[in-house]
Amino acid sequence: MGPGPSDVHPQVLAAQAKPTVGHLDPLFISMMDELKQLLQYAFQTRNDMTLAVSAPGSAGMETCFVNLLQPGDSVIVCRNGVFGERMRQNVERCGGIAITVDNAWGEPVSPEKLEQALKAHPEAKFVAFVHAETSTGALSDAKTLCALAKKYNCLSIVDAVTSLGGSELRVDKWGIDAVYAGSQKCLSCVPGLSPVSFSPAAVAVIKARTVPVQSWFLDQSLVMAYWSGGAKRSYHHTAPVNALYALHEALRLLAAEGLEQAWQRHTQMHQLLKAGLQALGLTFVVDEASRLPQLNAVYIPQGVNDALVRKQLLEDYNLEIGAGLGDLAGKAWRIGLMGYAAKRENIALCLQALQTALAK
Repeated sequence: MGPGPSDVHPQVLAAQAKPTVGHLDPLFISMMDELKQLLQYAFQTRNDMTLAVSAPGSAGMETCFVNLLQPGDSVIVCRNGVFGERMRQNVERCGGIAITVDNAWGEPVSPEKLEQALKAHPEAKFVAFVHAETSTGALSDAKTLCALAKKYNCLSIVDAVTSLGGSELRVDKWGIDAVYAGSQKCLSCVPGLSPVSFSPAAVAVIKARTVPVQSWFLDQSLVMAYWSGGAKRSYHHTAPVNALYALHEALRLLAAEGLEQAWQRHTQMHQLLKAGLQALGLTFVVDEASRLPQLNAVYIPQGVNDALVRKQLLEDYNLEIGAGLGDLAGKAWRIGLMGYAAKRENIALCLQALQTALAK
């Protein structure tokens, strides 16, 4: 019950254990086509360029930046936690110019601050922000932020690592141009894959590049033919076959539950956990209006030993919760309610374990 990886569904583990076939085998190609359709459902998009990068969510982040940015491009980067700062670092490693819009840790990205930056920097080509900031548990208004980007002729780059499958996310309806996520959060899949999706406008930018993508492995112009559909695929790299089996099964389970039902379940489980945590006297880092249901950041009470409590939970209850990052290091715990782990029995265990540890 930390910030990820989440518990993996037993059916996903079983799927991963199936016999390995070649990544150009017709049976595997057929499964890939299904996986792509399931990803489009999870993202709520019809983008043809929707696929799983063969690496974790951090590589999904880098995939979006290295493919879209060219040296000298200006990007407005919204920072309200650890992962917004990682976006800034990606921009600068690509030779881009990062224009930062900062909000306090625990606050969502401010649309007003973003619009001020857009007005002040008409040269900006992209707006980048984290939808669900895993370091604080803050949920930003992606729909409004993407609308502002469009209003000022910018493409949007969105981190949905913790929101995909757990919070409302509508790529096409909200006009998101490039989005990346991770397999190990609300999808309850094994770590190591990063679902990504690019809008037609983003694909056009990739195809119009005048300098090569700085990363050969993450260059999506080389991978497009492999994920484009149909029987003929061009070889790029050996796909992580068994991990993709697992992602296929995780997405199939999400579709069977229903996307909106999954969003609702995460919210319901959050309400149960919230009531119990407040009964223990714990307070949330994030205001309720912008709180992320699947990542609950609470302040550590005065005089309580952070590491000792987490150690006791792990040793006595086989229960993991997350420590604070960055500005919240040593000040907060991050309790995950993601995917398969978002259920009543886990909440009951967590509350009992915390009650006992705090009493000591």
